[in-house]
Amino acid sequence: MVKKKAKKIEVIKKKKVAKEKKAIRDYKKKKFIKRNYLKKIEESLSKISEEEILLKERLKELGEKYDYRSIENDHSLDKGTPDLRQPIILNPKIISPIKKDIIKEEANDNIAKTIARSISPIRIDKSFLKKESALKGPSESEIKIVIDTLNKLKKEISKVVVGQKKVINSLLRGILCNGHVLLEGIPGIAKTLLIRSLGDASGCDVKRVQFTVDLLPTDIIGLTTYIPGKGFEINKGPVFTNFLIADEINRSPPKSQSALIEAMQERIVTIGKVDYPLPNPFFVMATRNPIENSGVYPLSEAQIDRFLFNVIMDYPTYEEEFEVMESNISIKKFEDFGIKAVVTPNDLINAQNIVHKIYLDDKIRRYILAIIKKTREKDFEYAKYISYGASPRGSISTYIAAKANALIDGRGYVLPEDVREVIYEVLRHRLILSYKATVQNLTVDDIIKKLLEEVGVD
Repeated sequence: MVKKKAKKIEVIKKKKVAKEKKAIRDYKKKKFIKRNYLKKIEESLSKISEEEILLKERLKELGEKYDYRSIENDHSLDKGTPDLRQPIILNPKIISPIKKDIIKEEANDNIAKTIARSISPIRIDKSFLKKESALKGPSESEIKIVIDTLNKLKKEISKVVVGQKKVINSLLRGILCNGHVLLEGIPGIAKTLLIRSLGDASGCDVKRVQFTVDLLPTDIIGLTTYIPGKGFEINKGPVFTNFLIADEINRSPPKSQSALIEAMQERIVTIGKVDYPLPNPFFVMATRNPIENSGVYPLSEAQIDRFLFNVIMDYPTYEEEFEVMESNISIKKFEDFGIKAVVTPNDLINAQNIVHKIYLDDKIRRYILAIIKKTREKDFEYAKYISYGASPRGSISTYIAAKANALIDGRGYVLPEDVREVIYEVLRHRLILSYKATVQNLTVDDIIKKLLEEVGVD
């Protein structure tokens, strides 16, 4: 019995020792695997630059298809932007450094597309643009004249309107583009006051139309009347002016709204059988209340597309509203603020001519077109929320608006930042969203933001 018991104990001990030895072997094995894994990572990281050279060659073949352009000269990059001819750092969240088959031929297209999006957009060399604008663009003296004109307008407007610098810049940008602006915002934030101040300070002839439900087209454009003893006479409407304020344009039915379509696009008005040209310059600055549903009529797509910009005017800041409480038209009359005409219509026309001289590189033009085409091709994440993309008028408007923005910043050339600055106001009213966007509570601005993330500069 004693021998059997001792033998049993010995077997148990052997099993225990074997178990311990196995645990030690497993531990060493895990340690070896971990060390080997880390070594693999280290080797892969050292090979990243080689992989990227191959991937860049593939990107070079793909060309503009995936928003990437090969580097051909020293003018393709901005200072501070890494040269893609040198090793670049990939986004580790997108590209796994230990993936051995990363360069497989069948995966090249998808990998190239992913890396093209992970690389920061290429910016254009400013020194190159300065040289080009010096040759083809406006002179420094011409730019200075326009800046002085705009500063005079801003200073005069600030007598009445407190803050809202971004909105004021948008309105001035619209004037420089010789375009029309739709200003949108809740009641009581000085939309009409701002436009009225700008009209008076511009030295233009200003007229205002308060759109109401019973407004007729002839109340806007004019009509032919018969006077006994004299015969027929043409009574021109308020549209015959330099600066037309269309207040609460969505208060009138479509037949009255459409009376402005011909005037805004062709700059002529047909009364009876005769066409009458409108004064030069001619701007329509319209306001719209977005929060009311009763007693209002949505603008048709054909009508709203005539507006160059759709500008959103938001609440003033705390400091601005603090100042507004003491200085407002509820306490003072508009005339008490002493708004004077600090420029002339000819000054505005000259400024518009200088905008056309602003240099815009072909790469920027391709960038604009890529954004607009993306809204039509619908090959990005938020594409399902767009029913209709922007028309060619969208690309034309972005083109001229980017030039105007560059001029406001005192430059004779356009940067990608100018396009990104104006694209929201240009496309906000041109993209028609689907019901899915409403269900998901997505706005046009959300879609545009996603577009800018998807499209890079060639």
